[in-house]
Amino acid sequence: MPDMKLFAGNATPELAQRIADRLYISLGDATVDRFSDGEVAVQINENVRGSDVFIIQSTCAPTNDNLMELVVMIDAMRRASAGRITAVIPYFGYARQDRRVRSARVPITAKVVADFLSNVGVDRVLTIDLHAEQIQGFFDVPVDNIFGTPVLLEDMANRGLEDPVVVSPDLGGVVRARATAKALGDIDIAIVDKRRPRANVSEVMNLIGDVEGRDCVIVDDMIDTGGTLCKAAEALKERGAKRVFAYATHAVFSGTAAKNIKESVLDQVIVTDSITLSPEMAATGKVSQLTLSSMLAEAIRRISNEESISAMFSH
Repeated sequence: MPDMKLFAGNATPELAQRIADRLYISLGDATVDRFSDGEVAVQINENVRGSDVFIIQSTCAPTNDNLMELVVMIDAMRRASAGRITAVIPYFGYARQDRRVRSARVPITAKVVADFLSNVGVDRVLTIDLHAEQIQGFFDVPVDNIFGTPVLLEDMANRGLEDPVVVSPDLGGVVRARATAKALGDIDIAIVDKRRPRANVSEVMNLIGDVEGRDCVIVDDMIDTGGTLCKAAEALKERGAKRVFAYATHAVFSGTAAKNIKESVLDQVIVTDSITLSPEMAATGKVSQLTLSSMLAEAIRRISNEESISAMFSH
């Protein structure tokens, strides 16, 4: 069996270290820096010939910098004769640009990124909660898209929720809300019906479901500016919700997210460490972070040993 080696870019070094600790191995020795003009400079400082290499790097903000780090690291590994290269991308940036709407003159950037990674020589991709699952089909190499839900569900189960109801923040999230509600004992769901007049601006229009006197759990794959989330929480409290918790795998938190969440009626926002939490977000006092390290470590172990990934979620 080839020697397993883990390397990390600069996007999520803490998560990478936690994964390495779970696997009882050290992170590989690589220098990922910048030249004076800002270009990415990568140097692999150990032998990787024939090794089973895993590169851990979310393509979160600064998205282009982190993506280029990943691509250049893959190329460096390929030229150093690594046996197999798996890109572990906990948060896959550009995933929201996955289609053309009504023949608009826009790119399908998720496909561009997939081609970029495939063409540079990656053998496999491991990611969590892709914004659109069909992105897997954009790649010419195998993609394992695993689910962060079990980590979130464990926290929900231990939070002491009173007469809980799972809330979808929009119509597109109903499937996720139903699955979460079923996992929590087939509890009720509610749906926030909103209209979005322009990008990153949303207006809550209607609430479908009974939330009065109940703890509400809003579930989503990511939180960006938090505008949709905060308006949904406000609508729930106006309808008599007791407490409102928000759960999401990816803490994008761009723009005015810190201000929005700090000033919102949300009781707590629970996210994972697929993206490193900024000091500004941590200072809101409303955001807590769960780690995906155990799940990712197990997925990496299974890939390296040629074992089933789907078996992780079959029970």
